[in-house]
Amino acid sequence: MNAPDFHLYIDSADIAQIEACLPHPVIHGVTTNPTLLRRADVTRATLPGLLSRCIERGARQVQAQVHSAEADGMLEDALELLRHFDEGQLVVKIPATRQGLQAGAHLIAQGVPVTWTAVYALEQAHFAAQLGAAYAAPYLGRLNDSGVDGLARIAQMQALVAQAPAARTRTRLLVASVRSRDAYLALLQLGVGAITIPPQLFAELMDHPATLEAERGFLADAAAC
Repeated sequence: MNAPDFHLYIDSADIAQIEACLPHPVIHGVTTNPTLLRRADVTRATLPGLLSRCIERGARQVQAQVHSAEADGMLEDALELLRHFDEGQLVVKIPATRQGLQAGAHLIAQGVPVTWTAVYALEQAHFAAQLGAAYAAPYLGRLNDSGVDGLARIAQMQALVAQAPAARTRTRLLVASVRSRDAYLALLQLGVGAITIPPQLFAELMDHPATLEAERGFLADAAAC
């Protein structure tokens, strides 16, 4: 089976940072999590407005995480978020716990795209693919911080995801905690299906000094013609 198209996400809840990146054709969407929301002073009540603004600015999908630790509460959180969006616009993020796998599987059966997040172990990526998740999200930087070779672990996860039979969609690894251009390029070489990056790294990937210098030269020559 052919690999799915690559999805690049911006990982932020700061609307000013997000709007500095969107709209742009290489960006598929915006990911958030409760930690990012807290840093940006976004509450549960204001979260739908933030995500709707991202859609208005050209994001094809946005991702938001449940708050409960129990499956029933996760489903309540998800339904409350989903009612603000058209079908397929919101991807529900759920930690890859025992309860999270149960809640996510229920949502997938209803046609809701799900990201299982905080994926650290190979079996978690395997379960996500077997159950038909849209995404499974390992954290590259945090894996490295824990003493694990993050790239090697993610390469193993990618192999498992690629081998799993497709359910309703081919599961993509959505790699988060990506801290440098070198890490981003290494992940592309592994063939992962999605990466989410902070706005600062997006600027680094877009704005190459040599290209900008060449452009200034071309513009100066054009003005002199």
